[in-house]
Amino acid sequence: MSNWYMLTLTGEDQPGIVARVSRALFERNMNLGETSMLRLGGNFTIMMMVTGEMDAGALQQSLQDVSAELGLSLHVDPMQGGLHRHVPPNLVVRVSGADQPGIVAKVTGVLADAGFNILDLESDVAGSVDQPVYIMQIAGIATVPLESLEQALDGLRSEGIDVNISPVEMLVG
Repeated sequence: MSNWYMLTLTGEDQPGIVARVSRALFERNMNLGETSMLRLGGNFTIMMMVTGEMDAGALQQSLQDVSAELGLSLHVDPMQGGLHRHVPPNLVVRVSGADQPGIVAKVTGVLADAGFNILDLESDVAGSVDQPVYIMQIAGIATVPLESLEQALDGLRSEGIDVNISPVEMLVG
């Protein structure tokens, strides 16, 4: 029986992290599912679904050496997994405005209350130290009409938050 785990590794960015971690998993007969690996503020973050015969404790122990050598923090969580369960987004939300406390909570709260499920969120701060601008892109899925979401976002717009929502074009063929 195959077990599924969510591995999370974080630490200072350096060459070879992906190669060393993926090699260690391959050598332990673990297979990768969906992954997300990115650099955030000088740090590298890996989130990956892996499957194999090892139990969580054995997997954690078997990756301790490579994570310690790379200076990475390692976390292993058993999970429900499976391939081909990915849900493609049907909407994308783009947000920009003066950086302010609570902007993410406000936008995501309005979207959730309106029936929007977030699949991916990326954000950054641009501008200057004196005038920071918050930029966020959210991909998600909703079955409610686009007009309903637009109306729900109007309150944020009145606060000076630039929020745009549009359908994701799905090209087939």
